[in-house]
Amino acid sequence: MTEGETLRILETALLCADQPMSLSDLRKLFSQEEVQADDLRRLLALLQLDWQDRGLELVNVASGWRFQSRPEMQRYLSRLDPVRPPKYSRAVLETLAIIAWRQPVTRGDIEDIRGVTVSTQIVRTLEERGWIEVLGYRDAPGRPALFGTTHQFLDDLGLKSLDELPPLMDIDATEALAALAFDTEEIDDNPRAEAQENAATASETYQNSSGDELQESSLAAVTKHSTEYQKEDD
Repeated sequence: MTEGETLRILETALLCADQPMSLSDLRKLFSQEEVQADDLRRLLALLQLDWQDRGLELVNVASGWRFQSRPEMQRYLSRLDPVRPPKYSRAVLETLAIIAWRQPVTRGDIEDIRGVTVSTQIVRTLEERGWIEVLGYRDAPGRPALFGTTHQFLDDLGLKSLDELPPLMDIDATEALAALAFDTEEIDDNPRAEAQENAATASETYQNSSGDELQESSLAAVTKHSTEYQKEDD
């Protein structure tokens, strides 16, 4: 089998896949003698170069390799799908960001950082979205659950590992996160709505701000809270 044929097989499999493909999955396309793991990595790098000037890009995320549309194409593709993405409140995204940066954390840890109660609905929303999971339980009274992010969280952001998240103390962290692929639309900055959610109600209202504004403002708040929390630890 020539290298060109191998590249076409890899390209076809990745384009037809409905989820990221790991190296072990890709090796199943060939016999053990035909393609080794190091060969696959080199060929995947070649595919990335082949697609570098196109609307799709080949990326390596937490679960494996996949083709995805480039960020600059999203505003055009969104015109084909009138269905609006899910809306997440400031409280939901702040909670998610705290878990991502400080994991593993308990619900009590999150409440200490945010300064308000974390409702059951917030946790359930993130679990149902597949972004967080219980990693274990703290050896403390009541054995509270320790939450962390999932591979799905990294896949949805187009990241391979948590190391690719901007450093918490980086002045450009919120700007970088604002460009990531959260499915967010609007937020209600009304204090009453925020209080209702933090009081553990399942009712959430959303209005008045764009997704980018939501990410930048909510994550900026998390950066501030988490920075203060780290200073207390020191």
